[in-house]
Amino acid sequence: MRTHAVVDSPCGPLTLVAEGDALCGLYMVDQRHRPDELTFGSNDPGADIFALAETELKEYFAGQRHEFEVPLAFAGTPFQQLVWAQLRKIPYGTTISYGELADRLGNPAASRAVGLANGKNPIGIIVPCHRVVGANGSLTGYGGGLECKRYLLDFEQGALF
Repeated sequence: MRTHAVVDSPCGPLTLVAEGDALCGLYMVDQRHRPDELTFGSNDPGADIFALAETELKEYFAGQRHEFEVPLAFAGTPFQQLVWAQLRKIPYGTTISYGELADRLGNPAASRAVGLANGKNPIGIIVPCHRVVGANGSLTGYGGGLECKRYLLDFEQGALF
């Protein structure tokens, strides 16, 4: 059974979605691949999973947390899940290119497929797809919008302190 809650952030309201005791979604208001809200389940802002996720997000945005520990559950293809697992290995404050991410997966020719999987990441910020940039360092698409991607990267690199 799915439930959801909405929390505030510097990137605007974030909708957290849980299935049981694991977070399965974190969506921004204008997110490109945001599912229909009917799939989010009932509103349950008091659930323990949401309290934990909100605490960790507050710590992250306060500069006190660089890695998340909230339990996660992913629904996606096996390839998407490989990409999302690799995203979690990109260190805080750093970026890599889509090509580098494809290399890490052992398939250098898969940068386009990596980009598509990256764009469908259902758990933004916590699974840091914002840390993937173009080969020349340029900001490319971001499900939550390029303004939010720039904010997150600047924040992690200390430009906002």
